[in-house]
Amino acid sequence: MATYSFLSVQAAIVGAGGAFPLGSGSGASEEGITTSMIEEKDVPSFGADGTIQHVLRAPNGGKMTVRMLKTSNANAMLTAMYNFQRLVPSAWGLNVITITDVNRGDVAVLSQAAFVKLPDVTWDKDGKTIEWEFVGILNEQLGAGVPNINI
Repeated sequence: MATYSFLSVQAAIVGAGGAFPLGSGSGASEEGITTSMIEEKDVPSFGADGTIQHVLRAPNGGKMTVRMLKTSNANAMLTAMYNFQRLVPSAWGLNVITITDVNRGDVAVLSQAAFVKLPDVTWDKDGKTIEWEFVGILNEQLGAGVPNINI
């Protein structure tokens, strides 16, 4: 039986204005990081006689949401990176975010990534999380985990 732990998740962003971790040890919130495809891969069409035609869409457009605790230093670094890239258009959309679960063998890479917007921020009694959204080209491979060496 394999084990999952966020302690095994290494994530980082590299781009104009910064390169730093976003995974375990960076102040990620309990909700962590989410990846999702922007559009569906298959577009089925059905004929009058009930036959089906599948269309495989080429784009791998994806979205990554990185959730940080309000107190995480990554928020300041991401804000500085966002502000730099916003003022230097040639630097926009060139980030690479990599997530690796070293225990499970999972790998997700969002390349040509751009900030969606400056995140919403709430100042309240509980210190909400700050969600950073990025869009780009998403490639993922879920691993099978590390073999049990105790057999």
